[in-house]
Amino acid sequence: MKNKKLYIVLITLVATLGGLLFGYDTAVISGAESSLQLYFADNLGLGSLAHGITVSSALIGCIIGGLISGYISGGIGRKYSLVVAAILFILSALGSAFPEFLFFEKGEPTIALLITFNLYRIIGGIGVGLASAVVPMYIGELAPPKIRGTLVSLNQFAIVLGMLVVYFVNWGIGNGQSMEWINDVGWRYMFLSEVIPAGLFLLLLFTVPETPRYLVLKNKDHKAMDVLNKIYDTTFAKATMFEIKKSFDVNKAKLFAYGKGIIVIGILLSIFQQFVGINVALYYAPRIFESMGAGRDASMVQTIVMGAVNVVFTLIAIFAVDKFGRKPLLIIGSVGMTVGMFGVGTLAFLDAIGIGTLIFIVIYTASFMMSWGPVVWVLLSEIFPNKIRGQAMAIAVAAQWAANYFISSTYPAMMEFSGGLTYTFYGVMSLLSALFIWKFVPETKGKSLEELESNLIKKTV
Repeated sequence: MKNKKLYIVLITLVATLGGLLFGYDTAVISGAESSLQLYFADNLGLGSLAHGITVSSALIGCIIGGLISGYISGGIGRKYSLVVAAILFILSALGSAFPEFLFFEKGEPTIALLITFNLYRIIGGIGVGLASAVVPMYIGELAPPKIRGTLVSLNQFAIVLGMLVVYFVNWGIGNGQSMEWINDVGWRYMFLSEVIPAGLFLLLLFTVPETPRYLVLKNKDHKAMDVLNKIYDTTFAKATMFEIKKSFDVNKAKLFAYGKGIIVIGILLSIFQQFVGINVALYYAPRIFESMGAGRDASMVQTIVMGAVNVVFTLIAIFAVDKFGRKPLLIIGSVGMTVGMFGVGTLAFLDAIGIGTLIFIVIYTASFMMSWGPVVWVLLSEIFPNKIRGQAMAIAVAAQWAANYFISSTYPAMMEFSGGLTYTFYGVMSLLSALFIWKFVPETKGKSLEELESNLIKKTV
């Protein structure tokens, strides 16, 4: 039995490399964004809105990747959807580092080059969108019910670990170098570094199986049973196979066959996860710390500290999600985020930016990482029935990335208007997220995917 548990853990670790690349790709921009502003926006005479769109351009791809994830994961499978994502990560890393390749002169920024750079970032974003939907789905469809929350939460750990790794990489690339070098060459190396984890992810994916639930969906019952026997003991494998088959025998396959409520809950979970403002803190971290008076090097170090906090508090969620449940963690996290953002907003109104702001940002990010970061992905991997999981997950993830794009791209303009109001808005969203969880979201701890589906069918009959 220990060997079977080790097997599922190893499969999960391979899959979570997709999460690591999710975090790596979305956070790599934090070290490069000021150089990109100089290279593109300033040289071309463009304003803060254009720069905000460039920083957030990968999110357009994330929306696309989320939208097509259901179609792709339902067509070629969960495993090979991740293979596609890995290839897209590699292409984006190379193209973002050297957008001039083939068609442009290096060091001569133009509107066409800016568009090309954004296209490469969008390609990577499609990979992120695919991975963000398929990795938790893949793990959730393989994991035993008693440890499913923990294993799916490992994906969020991988995401924040990817962010922490790239903070170190960005700092290492720029450490001891002149700003001229960073603005000319350093930012390119930051993007290029992603090729290494992406290549490893691509290779390791060929060592893991397809999920049994997808195999049953494609009438490959024998292969599905082989996978279940490798994960569970014989008795539980047979029982699980029976439940999976039974769930696919239910004559309900349309997206809203189980009611619109569960789809709406998935969408709102995704929107709230972004409207609380987490990716503003992640994408613009060095700039936020610079606004507190820290120099460029010091701001990068403070960003690493924040990344370390993220990893530690995600570990807390991993150990707590299957013990205490999903709802308590989310509500506690929402309260902590509310305190953090209202604190930052108040200090911004008072023009008292300093160490107090750093403390409130740490409270905010720690609260998010122990709750809304990992637990939303756990819930999204659990709440949707087998037959519509790919479609429903695609809609929820696309909504998440659309909300992310809106929040991230509007942040520079919002800050120009009022920093205090900007952070207060995120605080209000954090408070509303607690009320939403308390009133509408079901607890899913310890139940099989088929049991959750059965309960949902009873409610809709």
